[in-house]
Amino acid sequence: MLSERTDMGGYTLIENASLANRNTLRVDARATLLAEIRDAGKLPELLDFPAVRNGRLLVLGEGSNVLFTGDFDGTVLAMETRGVQVESDGDSARIAVAAGERWDDFVRWTLGHGYAGLENLILIPGTVGAAPIQNIGAYGCEVAEFVESVEAWDTRERRVVMLDHAVCAFAYRDSLFKHEPGRYIVTAVRFVLPRSRPLRTDYAGINEQLARMGVDKPAPFHVAEAVVHLRTSKLPDPAVIGNAGSFFKNPIVDAALADALKREHPGLPAWPQPDGRCKVSAAWMIETAGFKGFREGDAGISNRHALVLVNHGKATGQQLWALAQQVMLGVRERFGVILEPEPVVIGAR
Repeated sequence: MLSERTDMGGYTLIENASLANRNTLRVDARATLLAEIRDAGKLPELLDFPAVRNGRLLVLGEGSNVLFTGDFDGTVLAMETRGVQVESDGDSARIAVAAGERWDDFVRWTLGHGYAGLENLILIPGTVGAAPIQNIGAYGCEVAEFVESVEAWDTRERRVVMLDHAVCAFAYRDSLFKHEPGRYIVTAVRFVLPRSRPLRTDYAGINEQLARMGVDKPAPFHVAEAVVHLRTSKLPDPAVIGNAGSFFKNPIVDAALADALKREHPGLPAWPQPDGRCKVSAAWMIETAGFKGFREGDAGISNRHALVLVNHGKATGQQLWALAQQVMLGVRERFGVILEPEPVVIGAR
């Protein structure tokens, strides 16, 4: 029998581990076993450990994209590997980043070293390893655009694999990793970042914020500063109140439904998509349906941004999920649109 915390050299095992500080919604869930990985080369050894091999496995980054609706009966694997390696070829660089690096730290590192591309994705919580799984995006930019390949441990083939961009099957908040859950454990991500590229400033108030800053010839770090201003003004800080950022995806609907919605609701923000469909604003629909600032006990919707599910104190995962389902039902009844959660909901039936 393991002691409560056992250092195995390259990874640490903790029995009956609290996850309250490992998910940004601050749900007080527990895991049968928590494995903290500092050396990705130790993954095969860890995965052969009987308690791990014979049970459920969940890979967890910073817990910014997960809702636990109860305890996890299995092993939670936390990648805590570190490292950034650069191969520069002049106008751009290939950058390999360990999965355990914090995403926001890496974005700031790229800006500090003169690389462009990730400035719109600053201040997104989570780890580098989680970024391609969700294909994180914000302010008109998605991480997939800059991912050359993903290194992962394939639990089915029991070997390290290198998955190139095409194999990763990136889509809006989606990827191969979501379609084969549990198969791949991301160990590193390889990016290609240029020194210079056209900036994306025409999304969600960036140009207006740059004007307020007095910037008429922006560089990537100016755009990053503008995005920080916008995010902090709209989104609650998980360090202050439990939340997982945007909880609901902006739904993509067919053109006919989008046209009907726009006729009935002229104020609904909508963005045409390359395939002829249309992305519509979940936040606008949630707010119009009356849920912005709504609260039941300690489970609520932020009064700052309607996409954000918040834990005002001691809400359980079940209570938070029940409120999220109430919001989804309300939007469906009002607009005929089905909302989907961005985070992975663990244990929901």
